[in-house]
Order: sequence, then C-alpha cells, then structure tokens
Amino acid sequence: MKNLTKKFIKKISCALLVSTIAFSAWAISLDDAKQQGLVGEMSNGYLGLIIDSPDAKSLVTSVNEKRKSIYMNLARTNKITMQQVTALAGKKAYDKTQPGHFIQNSAGQWVKK
Repeated sequence: MKNLTKKFIKKISCALLVSTIAFSAWAISLDDAKQQGLVGEMSNGYLGLIIDSPDAKSLVTSVNEKRKSIYMNLARTNKITMQQVTALAGKKAYDKTQPGHFIQNSAGQWVKK
C-alpha cells in the first residue's frame, strides 16, 4: 500500500509539473496576480479569486479549467475519485505557495502564508 501511495504521489507531482509548464504562457500574469493579492490557492486544488477584477477572474477561470482537465485524467488513470486528486493537489499547492501569497484556510478565509 505504501508503494502505491508513493507511486500516486509521484504521478500527482509529475502532473502538477506538467500543469505548471502548461501555464507558462501566463506565468508572469499568474505570479503577478498572486503577488498583488488578487488570487490565491484553495484546499481543493483550484485557484481562487480574492479581488474581483476582470483580468483576475479570467485568469482563475483559465487556470482552473486546465487544472480540472488534468485532475480528471489523473483520477481516471489512477482509478481514484476527483476528491482524492483535488485534496492532494490542494495540499501540494499550499506547500508550494510562497510566503506572502494567499491561501484559503479551513474557515474559507483568505490568509497570507
């Protein structure tokens, strides 16, 4: 069971790396949006909107569509639920969030890491 978990975590890590590369066209925009406190990471593995602006909203929608597609493929490939995938992705996103950027806590509030 431990090997299966390690293998799964490795696959999630690879998928998140691929998703990071897929977002490279927006890397500056995503980084800028995080730096400015417009968006943050949520525990469900998706990007959240903190300040409602058209550019930030569009970015969140685009990023989350790509993430959902990746998560669905991971769930199908590994025969697990989307909830399992998004929980792991959310934890990984929280871990990778830079200090000073926002994450959503369990109460649904946006806090700086």
